[in-house]
Amino acid sequence: MAGRKDDLQRRPIGEGTRAAAIEDLYRDHGDWLRRLVAARLRMQPADVDDIVQDTWLRAARPATTEITHPRAFLFQTALNLFRDRKRREAVRQQHREGVTADQGRGDGHGMSEQEAILELERIVLDLPEKMRDVFVLSRFRHMSNAEIATTLGISIKTVEWRMGKALALCMSRLRD
Repeated sequence: MAGRKDDLQRRPIGEGTRAAAIEDLYRDHGDWLRRLVAARLRMQPADVDDIVQDTWLRAARPATTEITHPRAFLFQTALNLFRDRKRREAVRQQHREGVTADQGRGDGHGMSEQEAILELERIVLDLPEKMRDVFVLSRFRHMSNAEIATTLGISIKTVEWRMGKALALCMSRLRD
């Protein structure tokens, strides 16, 4: 039985069809991941379900390399998703506190959230096309630099350069 467990942990995911590989991965490690996330991250059951589901969605993305250590991959992915969630919650909380403070002052100098969204949309649409494509794929489609490079048929260095320029332009326009 110990040999079978070792085989399950070391079996590469890239074999056969991707869907079958993900089903095997889920069948072999799904319960383990749910228990580990619940125990290590001390979350509510509904939040555990969300993190585990998002982990499987990430695992189902087309991979450029085979997953040779599925448990390590799954837990690191779940941990990254947990950290992302906590960061977003912190940002939302800061935003809520900032909005409350702005409303309390009543000075009328700040933008409403809707105005800020429209301004950001205008800034992004004003970017040069090549920079805008990279920016949108990265920030709104959540693609990696390698995925963007493949999609656009350019090098990863070009993606990095265009993203840097797009961010610099956005920041300078936001400051104005």
